[in-house]
Amino acid sequence: MTNELMRMLELHRQGFNCSQILLALGLESRGEDNPGLIRSMTGLGGGLGFSGKTCGALTGGVCLLSLYAGRGTPEEKEHDEFLLMVDELVQWFEGEIGQAYGGINCGDILGEDLAEKIVSPRCSSIVIETYNKVKEIMLTHGVGLAGEKDD
Repeated sequence: MTNELMRMLELHRQGFNCSQILLALGLESRGEDNPGLIRSMTGLGGGLGFSGKTCGALTGGVCLLSLYAGRGTPEEKEHDEFLLMVDELVQWFEGEIGQAYGGINCGDILGEDLAEKIVSPRCSSIVIETYNKVKEIMLTHGVGLAGEKDD
């Protein structure tokens, strides 16, 4: 079992949702801690506040790409291929997760478990797959795992 997988499971046991876990891993890879950012990700779990809409692993994955390749200050510029990276993640998620579960909404993926606000074991798998896909996309586009851009 990889260190990342062990850390994901630890965060899950601590009650963090899919989006929070993805951003926590991203921050930890950068050697950063930002409870406010993790707190803000709470609303994405369960498909936008357990409304069953777009899966929090997908929205969290887009936020993770944004953490590494987006713009955070007036002086910064987002990565030239940022929107392409987001599109790649969305296309992958629709093709892999959407096909497997009949859609990309949490309601499609969790079914009855959503009403009980139960996080299914399939969520862990989706979070791991999404995290790995985000890392693959970043590397393909020259974004280092610690946030440095390979110009």
